[in-house]
Amino acid sequence: MPPQDRYVIAGGSGVLGRLLAAWWSRQGKEVVVLSRRADFSSEAARTVVWDGVSLDGWQRELDGAAALVNLTGRSVNCRYTARNRREILASRIDSTRVLGEALRRAEHPPPVWLNASTATLYRHSLDEPQDESVTEFVATPAAKDAFSIEVAQAWERTLWEADVPGVRRVALRAAMVFGRDPEGVFGVLQRLARWGLGGAMGDGKQMVSWIHETDFCRAIDWLIEHHELEGPVNLAAPGPLSNRAMMAAVRQAVGRRWGLPATRGMLELGAIFLRTETELILKSRYVVPTRLLASGFRFEFPEFRGAVGDLVGGSV
Repeated sequence: MPPQDRYVIAGGSGVLGRLLAAWWSRQGKEVVVLSRRADFSSEAARTVVWDGVSLDGWQRELDGAAALVNLTGRSVNCRYTARNRREILASRIDSTRVLGEALRRAEHPPPVWLNASTATLYRHSLDEPQDESVTEFVATPAAKDAFSIEVAQAWERTLWEADVPGVRRVALRAAMVFGRDPEGVFGVLQRLARWGLGGAMGDGKQMVSWIHETDFCRAIDWLIEHHELEGPVNLAAPGPLSNRAMMAAVRQAVGRRWGLPATRGMLELGAIFLRTETELILKSRYVVPTRLLASGFRFEFPEFRGAVGDLVGGSV
């Protein structure tokens, strides 16, 4: 039985899941979203409720599907309390493990399984780009990234340990996705800039890897279509830039000539009130898409200013 034109997104009710579902729906594909949210609905997809832990009827959606994309995971935009750490890790490990079991049992599993990972796996680097050839992942105390690296390694290990003969697996080491959704990272940065808070964060030297929402979706399609690609793949534009340069471009995009810079101390205090962690801002993610480029993929938005200009509807 050949794969049908049906695409399954596990954890598809978040920003990236909604983006990808809409992308595929516009192409005329059938999209199925597996979501813990019983109240989630979308014009772009059919929603099937699952708990991300157990096999309970939803697995039939995988049989004969063209592809599975797993984006499940509790948001990391929180304080890393003991409870939140357990939930962040468990939501990723449990969902990946049960999807592997569902694929193993399927009579006609999808030929490709794309599982979310993160570019945060790579070490804090200010001067050396990181690509998929890196195999040692070292935490940096100043970046407070030990927990995130631990989670990413366990997440990918669960993917590789799954017993799914004949299913090609790709770990999506995604950078920040810049898109039009107000709940996404670009929406947050735009609001900060408009409020006059769009200055450099910390010393502003930390590198930022990113990808435009269109290139994110195009890269997912590319990975599904190119059967030779498996293993870890960085989803990041080839033009990373410093936090200082990024914020300058965002300010220009919203028409603000100046933004209040935030010292590390200010960020630490603000993170407490906002119930988040400074690692999300201060870690230097200097990640490049070596495997995508080597396979022939070409970015529509390789540079940040062009990407931001597109998102705001003009040049920057």
